[in-house]
Amino acid sequence: MDLFKIGSSLLLILALAQPASAQVSPSVRDSPAQHLIEERGQKVVMRDGVALSVDIVRPDVTAAVPALLSIIPYGKGNDGRSDQARWYAERGYAVILADMRGRFDSDGAWDPFDPRHKNDGYDLVDWVSKQRWNNARVGMFGVSYMGWTQWWTASQAHPALKAIAPIMAPPDPMYNLPYQQGVMKGLFLDVSACLSGRVMQIVGPSPYCGFRQNRSRDLMHTPYLDINRYRGMLDAPWFEKIIRNNLSSSDYFRAIAYQGPDGYAKITVPSLNIAGWFDEDQPGAPLNYVGMKRYGASREGRSPKLIIGPWPHGTTAVRKVGSVDYGPDAPLDSDALSLRWFDHYLKGVDNGIDREPPVSVFVMGANKWYSERDWPLPQTHWTKFFLDSNGHANTSSGDGALLPAPPPNAASDHYVYDPTHPTLSPFAGGNIEDGALDARVPEATSSVLVYTTPPLNEDTEVTGPIQIKLFASTSARDTDWIVHLIDVRPDGYAGLLAEGVMRARNRDPQNAGAFNSAKLSEIIPNRIYEYTIDFWRVTGNLFQKGHRIRVDVQSSYHPYYLRNLNTGADNNGLVDAAGAVVATQTIYHGSRYASYILLPIIPKRAADPR
Repeated sequence: MDLFKIGSSLLLILALAQPASAQVSPSVRDSPAQHLIEERGQKVVMRDGVALSVDIVRPDVTAAVPALLSIIPYGKGNDGRSDQARWYAERGYAVILADMRGRFDSDGAWDPFDPRHKNDGYDLVDWVSKQRWNNARVGMFGVSYMGWTQWWTASQAHPALKAIAPIMAPPDPMYNLPYQQGVMKGLFLDVSACLSGRVMQIVGPSPYCGFRQNRSRDLMHTPYLDINRYRGMLDAPWFEKIIRNNLSSSDYFRAIAYQGPDGYAKITVPSLNIAGWFDEDQPGAPLNYVGMKRYGASREGRSPKLIIGPWPHGTTAVRKVGSVDYGPDAPLDSDALSLRWFDHYLKGVDNGIDREPPVSVFVMGANKWYSERDWPLPQTHWTKFFLDSNGHANTSSGDGALLPAPPPNAASDHYVYDPTHPTLSPFAGGNIEDGALDARVPEATSSVLVYTTPPLNEDTEVTGPIQIKLFASTSARDTDWIVHLIDVRPDGYAGLLAEGVMRARNRDPQNAGAFNSAKLSEIIPNRIYEYTIDFWRVTGNLFQKGHRIRVDVQSSYHPYYLRNLNTGADNNGLVDAAGAVVATQTIYHGSRYASYILLPIIPKRAADPR
């Protein structure tokens, strides 16, 4: 199991969190204010002559101070960002908010994966470091896409960049957004619509600029190449590039990539990585933690920090996600924690943050924080649970089981996947960020296979990366495999916790994962293949005594993922639904074809009542 490939789109209208939290001393947040100088709309010229617009908020002092930079696609004056800038400035930092190339007040053409964003980050850091009010020490901060801009900039290794604090940053595009193991997230189509043109395209009050409310209807449109235009978005020429470049080997995506040994080996800065268990971009933080610890270019770079809590994408301020309240310890004041990070690495304050445990995880169910020595947790017992049935695992009322040992007899389960009638997500609009919502609705359909343990005799903690091994065949020339990990309560509520996906033609291990797909595999109808699927979204959960562990398997999850039309075409985004192929799917299990899920079981903790 390659832990480097295991971990997490973009919550577009972000209210950057400034919550109160028991995790940070009040004295850190309540520091006395200073008089500030604010400058708006200053133009900074990049190396190719394009001018980016920046706002500056800084203390009114004569001495040079460290600076914090955020590079933003959503508008530097939107969503409380100016208030956040003032908060940091009152604590002794010059704060620079920059509109990205082609967005809002900045010049140039917009493309979310333009490799020039890397150069722009370097050039902005260089410009900041030469201002009279900066002491040539710069940090970077921001949520979601602004986490990407931090890593892209850090990969260029400007000597003045000293630390970054990416919150809920995505990994490289082909591992999480827009594609995951070859499957495009339906959410990305909302992102594309929002980001069409120079300013935000907003059609309603709901998340994702209002496009989420019609996602289920809109994403039935084919070919996918035309969805953005179908929604009325006429000014996004880059959208076609994203659909046509559906392989990670494409120059379009490789040019913006930073992950992998060679990429991390260029990055010198320490990183504070924060993610949520229900974060749409969750794999970014653990991937970057592991990558920097292994390959970082400096001692400090190889000392990253990782924090994962029970949050959706975009905020660490909440204690309740969906219907579940995770308690008063769940919220985290990410601004105050980032301030401690920057105070140490930019101001030299000996506040002890560099000596604290490198990993902190919040375990749901126990509703407790735990400090850890590493990720994955060193004490993990990697434990296999094997799929079994008498051939009727369809629906949660079927005979599917999860066993601690391979079943002795060979068996298989079958279901039909019809792309014109996809399995529906239980989520409103198909969002993971709605929390551990009840999966019983899709599990009541015959197109979903369900495998469940008996009620647990004791509390069982599962915290860390998850992998499933499936032996499967399809009657089509391509299809998708979608697998969920679920916590089944005694009352039957089936809370979805974690998820893995794979397009069948991305199955080869040498082609799977972040930026390794040089080609697509051939899928011969009805031939059995072994699929190794690393879950993109992992978990930290205590399955309590009496609960059951469940795995379900299906081939669609509309509208969270765009449907595979099963044609076997190299580019599913160019195919019309008129050519869709109905597929008979088979999952095999038994001594010869031992399909199993590999779970990170954590031994009983000293303070636990287990």
